[in-house]
Amino acid sequence: MKRHLKRALELAFVPVAAAIVFFEEVLLRYLGAAMAAFARLPAVARLERWLAGLPPWAALIAFVAPSTLVLPVKLAAVFFALQGRFGLAAASIAFGKVVATALLARLYLVLRPTLVTMPWFLRAETWVFAWRDRLYAFVRALPAWQRTKALLNRAKAWMNDMISSVR
Repeated sequence: MKRHLKRALELAFVPVAAAIVFFEEVLLRYLGAAMAAFARLPAVARLERWLAGLPPWAALIAFVAPSTLVLPVKLAAVFFALQGRFGLAAASIAFGKVVATALLARLYLVLRPTLVTMPWFLRAETWVFAWRDRLYAFVRALPAWQRTKALLNRAKAWMNDMISSVR
């Protein structure tokens, strides 16, 4: 019975874990690059310097506050869904999640030196990243993940060869 339950939980958990790993490995890399380019704008650079100088609790509020920016996007998604425009509803949720993720990742990068001065934040961060690293190690050890990664690497090499031959 335990073995069947474990297998059922793995079947339910593995796709979610793989999606999380894929999301962070691919999307966050590109979002980070885009946000770094955005941060080179003079006004954004001044704002980031100001944020970096905030005291710890103000930095925490600045870090958490943008999560409320997603609320209007979610309300728009509900509106679209009520109108029967499910494609627009899904697109608005996806757009909101991508923007919120990019913004929070950049804020984390800017505010982390201040936030880790709070011992409870440092403990929570250590716990979250240790849990994430164990999850990633588990997913990366899966044969399905390794086959998919090898397939993607071959496709990427093929695309690079195609682009090189065109040049």
